[in-house]
Amino acid sequence: MSDTAVRKAIAAGRITAEADGTINVARADADWAASTRAPEERVPASTRSRAETRPGADDVAAVAPTSAPIGGNTYTQARTANEVLKAQHHKLRIAQLKGELIDRSQVMSQVFALARAERDAWLNWPARISSMLAAELGIDPHTMHVALEREVRQHLSELGEFVARLE
Repeated sequence: MSDTAVRKAIAAGRITAEADGTINVARADADWAASTRAPEERVPASTRSRAETRPGADDVAAVAPTSAPIGGNTYTQARTANEVLKAQHHKLRIAQLKGELIDRSQVMSQVFALARAERDAWLNWPARISSMLAAELGIDPHTMHVALEREVRQHLSELGEFVARLE
């Protein structure tokens, strides 16, 4: 609160100064809260009734703050919130420029391409390895190929049930 606002509040009798001219902060806050009306109380009744009768007044009432602090400076609070938001935005922008952040859509497409390449490699594996394994084990190459392909597809099906949570 500015020095001018405090002087005006003392002059108006909203807060009281000590005998030596100092201000007891706790008592001044209590006096200020007791003598200052909330913003919605300051609106004249005639304006309030017109706002309530016009179309869409319910929409306006639903958005209006109902729990504004008594004596609170809503402009200052909004400006502070805006400055905090700007600081967070600048922090993220700097992290992005440093390469600490990456684009989500690019990551998603690269992960998808990697998963597809992995799947294709597994699907091609039985055709490459079945004849060598069949010769080593002394069994029919076609039987080995069918068995390996069946098991690889089953395994890939189980892996495909995984759902990534990207929150």
